Amino acid sequence: MSDTDPHPIPGSGAPVHGGPSAGTAEAERLRVGTYSAERLPPAFPERAPRGTAGSLRAWQQEALDEYLRRERRDFLVAATPGAGKTTFALRVATELIARRIIDRVTVVAPTEHLKNQWADAAHHVGIRLNPEYKNGESWAGRRFHGMAVTYAQVATGASLHQRITESHRTLVILDEVHHGGDALSWGDAIREAFAGAVRRLSLSGTPFRSDTAPIPFVTYAPDASGIRTSVTDYSYGYGRALADGVVRPVLFMAYAGRMRWRTRDGDEMEARLGQGDTKDVTAQAWRTALDPAGDFMPNVLAAADRRLTEVREHVPDAGGLVIATDQTTARAYAELLLRITGRRPTIVLSDEKASSARIEQFAKSEDRWLVAVRMVSEGVDVPRLCVGVYATSASTPLYFAQAIGRFVRARRRGEVASVFVPSVPALLELGAQLERERDHALDRDTDDALYLDDALVEEANASESVSESLAEEFEWKALESDANFSHVLYDGEEYGFAAATLSEEEEDFIGLPGILEPTEVKELLRARQQRQARRSAERPPGERPPELEPPAAMHRTLKEQRTLLNSLVGVRAKLSGQPHGMIHTELRRVCGGPAVPQATVAQLQARIDYLRRILHS
Repeated sequence: MSDTDPHPIPGSGAPVHGGPSAGTAEAERLRVGTYSAERLPPAFPERAPRGTAGSLRAWQQEALDEYLRRERRDFLVAATPGAGKTTFALRVATELIARRIIDRVTVVAPTEHLKNQWADAAHHVGIRLNPEYKNGESWAGRRFHGMAVTYAQVATGASLHQRITESHRTLVILDEVHHGGDALSWGDAIREAFAGAVRRLSLSGTPFRSDTAPIPFVTYAPDASGIRTSVTDYSYGYGRALADGVVRPVLFMAYAGRMRWRTRDGDEMEARLGQGDTKDVTAQAWRTALDPAGDFMPNVLAAADRRLTEVREHVPDAGGLVIATDQTTARAYAELLLRITGRRPTIVLSDEKASSARIEQFAKSEDRWLVAVRMVSEGVDVPRLCVGVYATSASTPLYFAQAIGRFVRARRRGEVASVFVPSVPALLELGAQLERERDHALDRDTDDALYLDDALVEEANASESVSESLAEEFEWKALESDANFSHVLYDGEEYGFAAATLSEEEEDFIGLPGILEPTEVKELLRARQQRQARRSAERPPGERPPELEPPAAMHRTLKEQRTLLNSLVGVRAKLSGQPHGMIHTELRRVCGGPAVPQATVAQLQARIDYLRRILHS
């Protein structure tokens, strides 16, 4: 059977080619009640927000009404992770089928796992999607009403998917549509494949990107400053979802510590995580903290496991997730958790069928910990995840929001999410802005620090350097790390003071109840902070918790900056053919300040930033 002759969805009014004959029990079963709204899974009606209608949450019904009122070909819905975008989209599909506007459904998702997740959800409302379709195969057959594919799959067969789309009246659901801009070729392929769709419904929990690549089928319009930004047709942000009881409040448990590492030149560097050093020092201290061979991660994982034990007193099946930077560290973290808990955690390292099966098995079990790399940072539905450890160097708003989205999905009102993070300014800023709704800007300044943190960390990891010389500059060896509790970040405010791990002060916050109404969270955090302050004041001199060590000596920071600047000047000289002295003179002219030996940290950083822009342009 050809790819362009799929069977239409029964009950749509379109002819059925090769399907069960009219009047048979199979045909009658498919036509009667298959797409009823009652088949949609309820949205926790016992604790649903006021105004919830039927099986839809209030926002889903509101968005559906707006969608049907507008009757637009393209519609973008931005709803916070965990709000129920899948249920909304499938309800739109059933409505369009009932109105005989479409007779085919294609879902495009970022990963293989999410294809299966969509197919399972669609099955519950009577829409059978084929998640196993491979480009070039016949996907139709009488048992499928559409397909679930990945963005990468569409990008390698745009013309094929164009023929499939145009062969019937098709609704295309673009899940996490911002992935359509992952590469220029992807965006072009998606536009080609789905230009002929009758309807396109775009969904995103984070409708913005950390670059300026346009997202297919998204409308852009100039804002008050003339910057073209994405236009969302319906938005449901984290703040409103929290007030509705649809998502959990998130407590960010920040941990600091002293980090020591050796540079390629043999210099030993030392810095305290979170103490306002230069971006390069912070990036390398952060990387040192994530090294599983140090003491920072074992202490943080142990604290997170104690927190999980406390949460499970109130939420018996609560699970934890460690998000790692790469497969090597993920395996190492799993070994640390084995030593801490006595139980081997589930490990997910790639987007494969076996990995999807492990995630599904973990979601249905009562196991304590899941360790993963990027795969579960987006879209994966494991509602029992209540405790997280953010052990990755990624810090763009997009990645961070998607990662935190794994912990906010509420099953009943009062569940609280706890995410352990390194005390890094970039992460704490993102945590403080969790409720901020963003649009995707095409014309923004790419020097915006909020969007460049990932690039800085990647440079420190020598993963995207402009040359081998620059890469070698960032080679280092982690020597030592330790950890201490820093504070709790909630709703943009900090609670608590620095304290040693396993201290009473730390346990005040580790032992917070796992079930709290959002209105109770701040009250309890303030009470714990006051108790911590009283306990510290009552202790005799010499018995107070150890205070933070002073910042690293300034000459170390200056030395590192001078070394880095000279390395970048060397790269520039090699690429341009100019003498080193001429480049230094130009840097002083453009950025100001004296010669390198007399320059301040800020003046050296300005020159480093200027050179990086030139080298990456």
